[in-house]
Amino acid sequence: MSFLSLVAVAVWAVVVVVPRIGESNPLSGQQLYVYPESSASLAAQSGNSADAAAIAEIANTPAAIWVLPEVHPTDKVAAFVDSVALAAEAENTTPVFVVYGIPDRDCQSESAGGLSAEEYPAWVSAIGTGLLNHASVVILEPDSLSLATECGNLTQRVEQVRDAASRLVDTNLFIDAPGPAIYLDGGHSSWLDAQTMAGILRSAGIDKVQGFASNTSNFNDTASEVAYANELSSLTGNAHYVIDTSRNGNGSTSSAEWCNPSGRALGDTPGAVEDGGAYDGNLWIKNPGESDGKCNGGPAAGEWWQAGALALVRAS
Repeated sequence: MSFLSLVAVAVWAVVVVVPRIGESNPLSGQQLYVYPESSASLAAQSGNSADAAAIAEIANTPAAIWVLPEVHPTDKVAAFVDSVALAAEAENTTPVFVVYGIPDRDCQSESAGGLSAEEYPAWVSAIGTGLLNHASVVILEPDSLSLATECGNLTQRVEQVRDAASRLVDTNLFIDAPGPAIYLDGGHSSWLDAQTMAGILRSAGIDKVQGFASNTSNFNDTASEVAYANELSSLTGNAHYVIDTSRNGNGSTSSAEWCNPSGRALGDTPGAVEDGGAYDGNLWIKNPGESDGKCNGGPAAGEWWQAGALALVRAS
């Protein structure tokens, strides 16, 4: 066989095993995994009986598992995500992960941290190794692309997100096996306009992943997010999308109120939207009850805030 023939066979082989990204809904017909070691679950087990019953409403609802390098370093993260995925499979459910470790994460705001530019690629590759042969959903680096327009590092951030997505996809590329359905950061309806966000997503490789996530850790009502996401989808080759409904039951009073605002409520239960369109479903990406930061009475970002959790449940 000639060299050119070998190349043709190799190209054909790649084409037939690449996942059909964006052509189907990975949430369709799936039950989502409830992580038994979530902050809400631990709080429900330790609080008084009245509070525990309220917190159990959060604890028993499937929410994303946030993967942070400060908690899950490179030498341990593959084993962690693999163990979670195996536990989910044992219950015939699908886990949702948030990968949140990009360099200069949150631009030194409430969730500042992340890895160095040198360390980050290896960490993401380790996550991809842990998710090998597992069906899962991955929300890749919330706020990273939208916030970069304010932080002055958009070009670098786009390259980092594109590379991270490639590492998660490429781990599963050459085998006929399940892999992660990846959603990039799509901001939300009161942040960047759809035209601007679409340009950023195209540069970040939206065509190589399942789609984008909207409203992550925010409070905008679902109808506003669907309208925004549909416009954004139409500008990105009909990319699919998910919406974070974890705390948007009462909508948002102002785009400026993003850090533990009062009067918010739990939103729609996570699950697929079975309409055959680009709207794959609702997810609880932000874990209700975990603080946005040291503001409005809350503790540090990501820490459990009992008063805030109870307020969300009782307003719902």
